[in-house]
Amino acid sequence: MPVTLSSCARLVLAALMLSLPVHAQAQDAAPSQQPFAVPTPPQPSPSTPRQGGQPARGTAGAASPAAAELHRLPPDATTKHTLALSGRTLAFTATAGSVRLFDNKGEPEADIAYTAYQLDGADLRTRPVAFFFNGGPGAASAWLQLGAAGPWRVALAGTTSSTAPDLLPNEETWLDFADLVFIDPVGTGYSRFVATGDDVRKRLFSVDGDVTSIAVTVRRWLEKNDRLLSPKFVVGESYGGIRGPKVVRNLQTREGVGVNGLILISPLLDYREYSGSSILQYVARLPSMAAVAREAKAPVTRADLADVETYARGEFLVDLLRGQADAEATNRLADKVSALTGIDQAVSRRLAGRFDVSEFRREFDRKNGRITGRYDASVTGLDPNPDSSFYRFDDPSGDALGGPLTSAAVSLIRTKLNWRPDGSFELLNGAVGRNWDHGRDINPTESITQLRQILALDPKLKLLIAHGLFDLATPYFGSQIALDQLPPYATPDRVKLVVYPGGHMIYARDPSRQALKAEAQAMMK
Repeated sequence: MPVTLSSCARLVLAALMLSLPVHAQAQDAAPSQQPFAVPTPPQPSPSTPRQGGQPARGTAGAASPAAAELHRLPPDATTKHTLALSGRTLAFTATAGSVRLFDNKGEPEADIAYTAYQLDGADLRTRPVAFFFNGGPGAASAWLQLGAAGPWRVALAGTTSSTAPDLLPNEETWLDFADLVFIDPVGTGYSRFVATGDDVRKRLFSVDGDVTSIAVTVRRWLEKNDRLLSPKFVVGESYGGIRGPKVVRNLQTREGVGVNGLILISPLLDYREYSGSSILQYVARLPSMAAVAREAKAPVTRADLADVETYARGEFLVDLLRGQADAEATNRLADKVSALTGIDQAVSRRLAGRFDVSEFRREFDRKNGRITGRYDASVTGLDPNPDSSFYRFDDPSGDALGGPLTSAAVSLIRTKLNWRPDGSFELLNGAVGRNWDHGRDINPTESITQLRQILALDPKLKLLIAHGLFDLATPYFGSQIALDQLPPYATPDRVKLVVYPGGHMIYARDPSRQALKAEAQAMMK
């Protein structure tokens, strides 16, 4: 076909469009203040930075100055506080504020909200500083701040949706031994986009874009507060198990920030453990399911589950590998699972001893019309549809916490800390998770690769992983399996797994919260 003038014009226009950069990265300033560069493979994916640490960029989504100011969070608010605790009084400075992220053209993209607590009169050179974020994706850091480590806490055990959200002095606050910075990724808490297009949302609602935005926020806070020389620690919960190792890796190799230790609470490390056709999901869950059954009779610790762990990684795994075509092996493991969990043998045989989380939650106490929690399966609640063939129930161990925690977080930020953003506070934003880009590679999202890298790169870096016995969302034995595969340089003095009675939010129980604080303090000492 002959090339017409119209088709030539279209070809020229297409060539021009292809020559334009098409992707931007969350940055902390204009191009003159770029983070350290890292080499990247050829033909990067849309979420992979290009050579020099700067991705290609398009103009779509850039906010005008007026639009950016319209969405801007208020100036940082700094307040002084004194907290009376048993045998000590803590005088500290609190700051509620935000870090603005820019792309590589200096265009504003998002405001990342944080709350920080710094002990007055401390030596900043030796005083540790810890950065916290939760998971989801879509969860604000209020879970860790008001549940575990902050100066004030909300009593979570036994909380219902109508429980008064009282802020109590936290006897187990980590402010005793470290300064604390709680970060809310964009779309959580009061953090928000200031760019108006879809490009920045697609980028920051992705594994790599999220990691970069948090790492930049950490570096910016350290610079602003003259804390680059302080010992630094990163603390993540749940999906924070994916974020945490990747953020530390990013800080080490791109932001020029060394990290002394990483603490992961109820972490997800590899999506392959809990989904799809992997038989390891059943191995990972079995000890927690057995723990729930034993806890119903008497208090249990991990030591009481040694027999279950041995069976799970031995005969149970072997029989799973034989497959359901081997009727003898299938019945054998189904009967053993029934004995360990207390679930009816006929039900276990019907399910071939392979219990999905929802199936276990429904069947464990079905005769009484009750279901277990997912976050803490030792907590039970009424099944709203006990006669239904479908699973139509909430989580009695987690869903009731949303109201009290949200109210407490808003009260803390707006009243105690005197920072008053407009808009809603997002404790757990489902829209973030629904729009999250986990990547389209053939491998599911995981952070074991980065765990290996950060431990190998810095022989002094330490890792602490803490789990609850009764957590079915991220069962502890899954982390044990993953840690067992690390090379010999992951020695016990560097890598430690602790397991406490409790669920996903292990800090909801007083003894477990106290034990977690002691472990964190020992690491940061």
